[in-house]
Amino acid sequence: MKKLVFTYGIIGGLVVASMLIITTTINHQSSNIEGGAIYGYASMLLAFSLIFFGIKKYRDQNNGGIITFGTAFKMGFLITLIASTIYVITWLIDYYYFMPDFMEKYAEQTITKLKNEGAAQDIIDKTTKDMANFAEMYKNPLFNALISYSEILPVGLIVTLISAAILRKQ
Repeated sequence: MKKLVFTYGIIGGLVVASMLIITTTINHQSSNIEGGAIYGYASMLLAFSLIFFGIKKYRDQNNGGIITFGTAFKMGFLITLIASTIYVITWLIDYYYFMPDFMEKYAEQTITKLKNEGAAQDIIDKTTKDMANFAEMYKNPLFNALISYSEILPVGLIVTLISAAILRKQ
């Protein structure tokens, strides 16, 4: 089981990390940070589809066609954890070494969007203040990593729950 978990976790991590690098590079150069979320979550779903195949392979080839929900969930969770950690490490390197101005650009785009939508000045002022506070907290690598995990882990856990429910066989 360990070999399958590491193999599928690393492959999933490389898929999501490579898409992260591609989309952030394109979006950062074009100053369109907002569009990356769609591609980001799509790549997460693609990467986490490996959870289903990893559990299925273990069930069919290594466990005689039998797997409990708990074992399937454990496998999926570990694959998710490995892939997510690769994603977070990639983002931290990308952010701190190649895009240290990411939060400033993101805040600027958010405020510009509010202005273009005709938001009230008090909402713009509050959002500006909130974005500045968040940007300051985001400079902390631990906070940054926790935010990054909160983006990807829920997606992997949902795919894990669905895969474990579909593939369990007593």
